[in-house]
Amino acid sequence: MLETSARLLRLLALLQMRREWTGSELADRLEVSGRTVRNDVERLRTLGYPVNATRGSVGGYQLGAGAAMPPLVLDDEEAIAVAVGLRTAAGGTIAGVEETSLRALAKVEQILPNRLRRRVSALQNYTVPVPRDESGPRVNAEVLSTLAAACRDQERVRFAYRNHDGTESRRIVEPYRLVTWGRRWYLVAWDVDRDDWRTFRVDRLDPRPPSGPRFTPRELPGDVVDRVRSGVSSAAWRYRARVIVHAPAELVADRINPAVGTVEAIDDDTCVLHTGADTVDTLAVHLGLLGVDFTVTEPPELVELVRTLSGRYRRAVRSG
Repeated sequence: MLETSARLLRLLALLQMRREWTGSELADRLEVSGRTVRNDVERLRTLGYPVNATRGSVGGYQLGAGAAMPPLVLDDEEAIAVAVGLRTAAGGTIAGVEETSLRALAKVEQILPNRLRRRVSALQNYTVPVPRDESGPRVNAEVLSTLAAACRDQERVRFAYRNHDGTESRRIVEPYRLVTWGRRWYLVAWDVDRDDWRTFRVDRLDPRPPSGPRFTPRELPGDVVDRVRSGVSSAAWRYRARVIVHAPAELVADRINPAVGTVEAIDDDTCVLHTGADTVDTLAVHLGLLGVDFTVTEPPELVELVRTLSGRYRRAVRSG
């Protein structure tokens, strides 16, 4: 059983995790009796934490909001997670948060006890980050915050949008979710004018306030991640290919990055790979790395390149 002080921190952390807990749930998580839970709740109230209780056969507890809320208290694992998250944010793809993250990290590390500071320092000193691609897309933190709030509050958003070919358009959408894929952020939303679901690159949109009016959320058909995967994998490809692969769909799916293609089963031993790239040379390399037989029918440039490569490889191993 946890000591009283440690148990109070654990109880506080549980109350912050979820909107409401029953007394029996808290007792089970803390491995104590219901009486101990009630006593600990009273201790938190004495410390200034507004814990609301509901009466009934089961009873429930909820951490209330209040201007007099004491400073946030984190347990060991939460403190480490915050420190690691801030360091990651300092070198991430969200513009404008690097300096803020470093300032916050300095404050967190300053108040960490030695045992936790050593763990955070080990992560910092023995982790080698990949250099950031300064030419890659970065999103504005304020734009992300605006879109996230609109998703939460179910408010329409208006923005100017730049397509991958450079054309611009005005959009009115009902935002659903933000999805991060690789180093890019995407907004999945219902496009009001086009009367359909669309996926937008966040770094290509410019919100035009104010947001609103409110809307009734629609049910997204399928999974939001699958929608982003299928929508963005081909969005900026110059060349697209439909390849018959003479292998089971499960095997092919395991050998490709989901961001570069989708696989459809034809039968138990054959599938179709929908993929693409900026150059046909890149396409040919990816197909060669599959390690299985395939048949290319389109685009014509890829068919011709594969024919040229096959002749080159035959000549490379010609005897004599």
